Amino acid sequence: MRKIITYLKRETVLCVASFLALVSMFFVKPDRGYADYLDARVLALLFCLMTVMEGFKKTGLFEQMANGLLKKVKTFRQLMIVLVGLCFFSSMWITNDVALLTFVPFTILVLRMAQMEQQMIAVVTMETIAANLGSMATPVGNPQNLYLYSVSGMSLGEFIKVMGPLSVLSLMLILAGCLAKKNEKLQIQVVPQIKKEKKTGENLLLLGLFLVSLLSVLRILSWPALLGITLLACVLLYATGKEEFLPGKVDYGLLLTFVAFFIFIGNMGRIDWVKKVLEKVLAGNELFLGFAGSQVISNVPAAILLSGFTKNYAALLQGVNIGGLGTMIASLASLISYKFYAEESEKNKNVGTKGKYFWYFTGWNLVFAAVLLTAAVIGMK
Repeated sequence: MRKIITYLKRETVLCVASFLALVSMFFVKPDRGYADYLDARVLALLFCLMTVMEGFKKTGLFEQMANGLLKKVKTFRQLMIVLVGLCFFSSMWITNDVALLTFVPFTILVLRMAQMEQQMIAVVTMETIAANLGSMATPVGNPQNLYLYSVSGMSLGEFIKVMGPLSVLSLMLILAGCLAKKNEKLQIQVVPQIKKEKKTGENLLLLGLFLVSLLSVLRILSWPALLGITLLACVLLYATGKEEFLPGKVDYGLLLTFVAFFIFIGNMGRIDWVKKVLEKVLAGNELFLGFAGSQVISNVPAAILLSGFTKNYAALLQGVNIGGLGTMIASLASLISYKFYAEESEKNKNVGTKGKYFWYFTGWNLVFAAVLLTAAVIGMK
């Protein structure tokens, strides 16, 4: 029973999506039309990108890059800008969750060494906001971008036109938040790093796979070709003893969540009255409903769910990306940083309570969300 409860807590969104898909099957009996629901291209792109990111996590490339940057840091404000900046810019390419998985534990370690644990709430909160907002700048920054970029058929230029201004404004807000913190001299004699064998060959291969994935995202290379190349490279790495079989480390829960929502949305679209009601409610309200929906079910499922009933993908894209701000579950990536902070809080009383983190996090998220929503509304006029 405990295992079931643990699984439900860990995969809450997947369980909800599966339940909705199952219920919808009572209204639309399974038939050949179900095959048209699944977007194989999106699923393949997600799988390949997650596989590559798992590889980079194993080689320790991100930590090596971060250590190199931190050697030049002299003050707390510089440290905060570097750490937050790493999350903002790296999330554009390695996704917001991978950025937080990589840099939040590193941040906790650095702040502990610098005896600045009292600043952990501020830094981790801003890192989380930075990862969620930085990821909205590119089609590969997060799953909802990849999905909406794919189903909408928009070009890279159109995507940048929609998300570019908000991304620039986000960077300015984040810098202002960092500069608002009191500056102090910083002394970090040694930045510890788990010593790992340099894996230049593996990193070059993974970098090649990432570039191939980008070609497929940009519709230059077909997704079946990308899938074949990725699997072949993973088999090669595994056969030569260089790495574990990376596809085995992929978050299949996320992929299955997409499948479940595809089925639910597809079935709802075949029920005439449901389709008409949702299309009517969404018309002209994509930005705010995308944001509101994200607060309840998080922005990835909100994007998948609402996209089936509107063609105004630009407004929906902005809504679900800004929707990553707000509640703790608005972006599931936010739970990653909270988990790391909560574990540290239990061990180290100097970092502050989990309740203090929650209110600080929520307050800053709401401020950023209000500014970005206002800018998005103005931009639509």
